[in-house]
Amino acid sequence: MGKPLSTDLRSRLVAAVSAGMSRRRAAERFGVSAASAVRWVAAVNTTGTIAAKPQGGDTRSRRIEAFSGVILAAVAAQKDISLVELAEWLRSEHGASFGASTVWRCLDRHGMTFKKNSTRSRAGSARRRSPAPGLVHRPA
Repeated sequence: MGKPLSTDLRSRLVAAVSAGMSRRRAAERFGVSAASAVRWVAAVNTTGTIAAKPQGGDTRSRRIEAFSGVILAAVAAQKDISLVELAEWLRSEHGASFGASTVWRCLDRHGMTFKKNSTRSRAGSARRRSPAPGLVHRPA
C-alpha cells in the first residue's frame, strides 16, 4: 500500500477548487486522479479537514477480544487444549465463530505461547513420551 499524498498538495488542490477551478482540471494540474480530487473536496466540505485517513492496522481483533477473558480461563482450566478445540468450544458455548488462527493471534497478544525446549525436541521412545506441555504464559 502506498503512502498518502501530502497535506500540502491536498490543501493546494482544495484551494484551487475553491477559487473556481473544476475538480477534474485541478486534478490534472496537480497530477492526481479526478476521484481523489472529488474525495478531498468532499472531505473538506463534510469534515472540514484535508488530513489523510489512517491506513492499515487491525480492524477486526476487537471481535475476539470480547471473548479473551473466556478464552484465557479455558486455557487455564485445560492446559493442553488445542486451538481447534478452543474455536469449537467458542462456537458451541458462546455462538461465536472464529478460526484457529484467529484464536492463536488472540492468545499471542495476551502472551500465551506453546513452550518449547531442547529436551522435548530430541528423538526418543514412542512409549515414554510425556503429554504436550500445553500453553504457558510468557512475560509480555
